[in-house]
Amino acid sequence: MHGTRLITILALATAVAAGATYQPVFATEFAQQSNRDAGVTVRAKPRDVSAGATALTFEIVLDTHSTDLSDDLMSTASLASPGGAAQRAIGWEGDPPGGHHRKGLLRFAPLKPRPDLLVLSIMRPGESKPRTFRWPLK
Repeated sequence: MHGTRLITILALATAVAAGATYQPVFATEFAQQSNRDAGVTVRAKPRDVSAGATALTFEIVLDTHSTDLSDDLMSTASLASPGGAAQRAIGWEGDPPGGHHRKGLLRFAPLKPRPDLLVLSIMRPGESKPRTFRWPLK
């Protein structure tokens, strides 16, 4: 056990000395969730929702073969906890509106206090109800 730990520490120290950056590994890997309706698939997966995150980050993928994906995710996506007020996104880094395939990172301010459950909602143009995704944090 101690030998494996020493090798890991030495490998990390060597990588840092060589100029590599350290990316923390979070204990929880969240599953991607998918919702298909009206010919459009929306997939969402938390990328960084750790307690110390400066922004809660989700990978979002939209796919279709039947319509133009002109969604303004900054104004149509929200994040909340059960019983908490919904927050609008603070950033989008990804494909611009249009086309049949879009992918990017959607960011939100951290929820305070830290909830036990995250609820991401995306209201698509012309749809009567939002696409909703839920991930427990504890």
